[in-house]
Amino acid sequence: MKKEIIFVLDPMCSWCWGFAPVVEKVVESCKEHYTISLVMGGLRTKGDMHWDVQSKAYLKQQWQEVAVRTKQPFNEHFLNKMHFEYDTYPACKAVVTVREILGDEAALRYLYTLQHAFYAQGIDITNSRLLYGYYEQLFGNSGKFAFMYGTQRIEALMYHDFAKARSMGANVFPSIVIVDEDGHMVCHKGYKSLEETKQLLKDTHA
Repeated sequence: MKKEIIFVLDPMCSWCWGFAPVVEKVVESCKEHYTISLVMGGLRTKGDMHWDVQSKAYLKQQWQEVAVRTKQPFNEHFLNKMHFEYDTYPACKAVVTVREILGDEAALRYLYTLQHAFYAQGIDITNSRLLYGYYEQLFGNSGKFAFMYGTQRIEALMYHDFAKARSMGANVFPSIVIVDEDGHMVCHKGYKSLEETKQLLKDTHA
């Protein structure tokens, strides 16, 4: 059994956006020695956050903290929107759809595109037409994606991801789950720098 790294992420989680460059570098350096997998976390469902002065102030503080620590760009103009439904499920389902069609590596590319659109450009990625459009930009004709996105199978796979994340103890996003050749699993919760992540990989099954 090959060693595995499982990234538990959410497209609309600010710390996951901060973690994106780390994911990219880890995948590049470890893909020959590890199986790389992606699991969606399901950060917020529809109606979970009221879009008001308090919630926007909280997000602004959070985004600024992530930006300072990770140097990732944030477009705060999004916080000027009068109305917004902070529902991460459409984007999670879209990433699961790409993973089902094209595999984990393509799903990671698509995830990064959604993260960049939402955080760096201030684009509403809860819009399904935009989700189809990003697929088309990266991979070509989105017909199969659009069909599968609307199926009960993809819905079930998305909820399976959420349950799998919880079963692995990954209830904080991002989380890194490292599995050794014998199937022993260790979950590391929360943002880690590249240096910290490399050390985890070195230490976990030393």
